[in-house]
Order: sequence, then structure tokens, then C-alpha cells
Amino acid sequence: MSVFTGAGVAIITPMTETGEVNYPKLEELLEYQIANGTDSIIICGTTGEASTLTHEEHLEVIRFAIEKVAGRIPVIAGTGSNCTDTAVYLSKEAEKYGADALLLVSPYYNKATQKGLIAHFTRIADSVKIPVILYNIQGRTGVNIAPETLAYLAHHVKNIVGVKEASGNISQVAKIAQLAGDELDIYSGNDDQIVPILSLGGKGVISVLSNIAPKETHDIVARFMEGDVAGSRELQLRALPLVEKLFCEVNPIPVKAAMNLLGWEVGPLRMPLSAMEEEHQAQLKKAMDAFGIKAKGEN
Repeated sequence: MSVFTGAGVAIITPMTETGEVNYPKLEELLEYQIANGTDSIIICGTTGEASTLTHEEHLEVIRFAIEKVAGRIPVIAGTGSNCTDTAVYLSKEAEKYGADALLLVSPYYNKATQKGLIAHFTRIADSVKIPVILYNIQGRTGVNIAPETLAYLAHHVKNIVGVKEASGNISQVAKIAQLAGDELDIYSGNDDQIVPILSLGGKGVISVLSNIAPKETHDIVARFMEGDVAGSRELQLRALPLVEKLFCEVNPIPVKAAMNLLGWEVGPLRMPLSAMEEEHQAQLKKAMDAFGIKAKGEN
């Protein structure tokens, strides 16, 4: 059984103006996502600025999200690290808090070999009993998890059950589907490739777009799963200009800017990320208006 089917939000971590995690705002965002049809919460991922949270903050944000969601939809905790021991520690703690699954990014900077990736992911998965979704994003980590490696892990590690595929390479996604079959659920890691990946048997998306357009992102997947492929494709294509602007600077700079433009008051980014360029922010606002996204509180 899949951890989830549909649109999971790679949720931002709101901050106060002085840079602390804003927990009341995070609760508000969680409720907004659930009310608007989001199928899963992915907490402390790249979009959640996990790389600049302390270990204590990282775990507290995970614990808080699990407590507030209270089983209404799955909560998937980002617990990956380029240090295997650190990832094991974070994963075991997240499991204790009641996470429904883990999201493990491939080790960044180290650039492990495929053999090293197998050892790394196997050790982390073996340290817990809950399901594990791997996260393949070579553009950030410097290493690609090869389809053959994913297939090996799916066949040999019982709780490695999915992959968030953000390589952008549809041919690679097809190869994963061919080699891993029904043993590995595939989720799009790119908001501009939801429908193509669904057409290869994907289960949904782990989405940045969902932060500002949760219902629409959910509907792209739901329509496809209900057999309305044309309707799903129409929504996907309509979203492309907005998705492009959400990634015109490195994620999560644009999406956090978008949330603030909508009146959510999610605060600043943590350094070394910096505020969005004014020109890009104006382009983002134009794309949001064209897509029909309304400010907080508007109907």
C-alpha cells in the first residue's frame, strides 16, 4: 500500500522576523493544507529549509507537525543527511514521534558511489520500521541515484517503498518503472512533470506549488487518477508559467516570497538564502495573478 496517492506538499518552515521557527504560523499552514485537499505533509525537506535548522529545531518541527496533523493525512519527515549516522539518528527520532514515513535525500557533497548509496540507504532503512521514500535530486546533491540502484534497494530492503524523482529525466523515470515495477512508488519531484510521471505509473507529486495552490495541485493528480487525463493535462499546462517563476531563483526563495505576497507572513529565509530579487518578485506576482491565486482570506 502506498504511503499516499495524490499531492503531498513540501511545506515551508515559517520564521519570525527575528529568525526563529514560527510554530503558530506553521499550525495555520498545516490546517490550510488539510482544508484544501492536500494528501500528505512533507515536513523538513529542502523547501522547509532543513539544511539550516539545528538538529533540535529539525526534530521539534517534525514532532509539532505530527502532533497537529493528528493522523488526518500522512506526515512524511525529511530526515536525510550526508552523514549516515546523523540520518539514522533523525530517522529513529521521527519514528518515535509517529511519522508515517521518511524522506531521505541522497547524501550531498560527499558524492557517494552507487555502492555507497546502497549501503547508506540500507543502514538508515534498517534502523526503523516505517516506510522510506528516497529523494533523487542530482542538481542539489551532485549524485544521481541510478535506476538500477533504486531497483536493487526496492527488491532487497522491504521498507524502501518509493522515490521522489527530481532528476528531470523522463527516460530515467521510465527505466525506474521498468526495473522496479510495483515494488517502488514513484512521485514527481518537479511540479512541471506531474502528468508525465503519472503516465508512467507514478502515484503523485511532492510539490512546492502546493504551498500556494494546494487544491489545484491535488486536482492535477486526482483528475488523472479518475480517468480525466485531458482535464489533468489542462491544469498541468495552465500551471507551467507559475511553476517556472517558482523556480526562477533557488527553492525555497520564490515560494516563500509568494506566501508573503499572499499575506501569510511566513517571515524571512535563513542565510545563506537571500530575499528574492525585486524584478523576479514582480514576475512571480504577475504569474500568480494570471493563475488566479487569491490572497489569504479572499474567496
